Formats: sequence, structure tokens, C-alpha cells
Amino acid sequence: MTLGFNEIKVKETPVGKIVTIIFKDKLKKEDYELFAPQLDKLIQSEGKIRLMVKLIDFKGWSAGAVWEDTKFGARHFNDIERLAIVGDKKWEKAMATFIKPFTGAEVRYFDLPSELGDAEQWIRKPS
Repeated sequence: MTLGFNEIKVKETPVGKIVTIIFKDKLKKEDYELFAPQLDKLIQSEGKIRLMVKLIDFKGWSAGAVWEDTKFGARHFNDIERLAIVGDKKWEKAMATFIKPFTGAEVRYFDLPSELGDAEQWIRKPS
């Protein structure tokens, strides 16, 4: 079974915890069962985080993954300070705009690979 969740990194910075997640292929419910508990635990122990999601050859979500994503978003509406989405498809950029009402995070989309450096600077920028 190929997982859509590929990697998670947590970095302590002067502006707080920055979590980077890489999604590849298609996200499934099983992917959320792997990474969501890690994020839940981190947020519970540390408070707000900044999240960078890198979409590499991303093909979307299964129905089960959409439901898991909805639950995660509702649980952490106010727990993500900034959300940088880095991808290379027009629909991914549209998705970044679509999700703004469903999160308290400041959300920005960046093109991969040309704006990856901009995304990394923005996610670390003081509020």
C-alpha cells in the first residue's frame, strides 16, 4: 500500500514550532491515522504551531481522508497560526483559497519549486 503521507518534520524557531509535512500521491484515511495523532500531541503539549504542507505529485484525497481532514480542521481551528501550502497545480492554489474560512490560520499558497524559498521565509516571519 502506498501512503500519501511521506514525511513530517518539527523545527523549533524563535517564532515557535514549525511543522513541515510532505504529501505525495493520494491521501487516504490511513495517512491521517499516522500523522494526525502526532500533530494532536504536539499541539496539546506546545500550543499553536505553524504548518507548511508540501504537495509533491499530489493527487488529492480519498473519501475517508476528506472526512479525517474535516475532523482535524474542526479540532484545530485555532491551533494553527500560519499555513503555507506549497504545490504545483492550479486546483491546489484554489484549495488554499477555499479552506480559509475553515481555519483561524493565516493561509498562503506558494508555487513549487519557484516559491519554496519564499514559503520558508514567510512561515518563519514574526507576526
